[in-house]
Amino acid sequence: MDWLNPCLFTGVALLIDYLVGDPPRIPHPVVLIGRWIKCIDESWNQHPSAFVRSRILGSMLTVATVVGAGALTWLILYLLHFVSPWLAILANVWLISTTIAWRGLLKAGQSVQKALQRDGIEAGRAAVAMIVGRDTAHLDEAEVTRACVETLAENIVDAIVSPVVFGCIGGAPLAMAYRAANTLDSMVGYRSARHRHFGWSSARLDDLLNYVPARLTALLLFVAIALCKGHAHRAWRTWRRDAHLHPSPNSGIPESMVAGALGVQLGGQNVYDGVLSNRATMGDATRSLESADIRRTAHLVSAVSWVLFAAALVAAGVWWGFAEGVRPWGA
Repeated sequence: MDWLNPCLFTGVALLIDYLVGDPPRIPHPVVLIGRWIKCIDESWNQHPSAFVRSRILGSMLTVATVVGAGALTWLILYLLHFVSPWLAILANVWLISTTIAWRGLLKAGQSVQKALQRDGIEAGRAAVAMIVGRDTAHLDEAEVTRACVETLAENIVDAIVSPVVFGCIGGAPLAMAYRAANTLDSMVGYRSARHRHFGWSSARLDDLLNYVPARLTALLLFVAIALCKGHAHRAWRTWRRDAHLHPSPNSGIPESMVAGALGVQLGGQNVYDGVLSNRATMGDATRSLESADIRRTAHLVSAVSWVLFAAALVAAGVWWGFAEGVRPWGA
């Protein structure tokens, strides 16, 4: 059955995530991964200042979590194949969809924008605090908007492009292994006193895995912005000029391009647990940020996702062509 290929599975999974999202009553694999990480962090990371010990234990957690998530996913699909090949296919598609968060990103952005516009700044601060790590108690409307826009832009890579890329390469096992690595980074990859050493390997692995997808995201964003009749060339120039100023080798790409597309400035001062952090600015402040920029960024998220969906279907077609090309004569 040549039409059964990971690119097709992943394209369908992307569409399922957009249409259905994550049903609340079904146990979510990423939630289970998060519980595992939290448990091991609390158990193993009891001496965070011990440089060598913390890095060794943190690296063990990274390997165990990433390899374990991928291997367990493969084993589940392997066993389901003996029950029914079609059941294994459905499970494969569903598991890939759980690694993608297109619908979740849109809902997060909508919740912040609605809170700002309907209930005011206090509600906006509370809503954005659910999706960012910075302190939000004293943010004004522009800063709440900036926090939300930056999060939506950054997660184009982490929550959409990267899991789709790894799903197209290796189906649900590789997509789940990537999601495990990204979850590790989000939970222990911070440069805090507790996780500076313990989360070092998780942060480095996440940077490595997202390196190529982040640069693919630049191409996807350029096409998406152009299709939306936006300032694609300005977004491209802003990426080339400003992305390297971001502390992450990957997150600066989508954030700088979104800043260029919107004609706003992102970055600046953030506060984390009461400690001021000065980030380089990206983009030109041709105008002030406003809550409607959250909706505009969400539109870009969806535009990128639709372009990626089309690319996955094209990749599935290429896979078909390759399968036909290598088939022996007379087969």
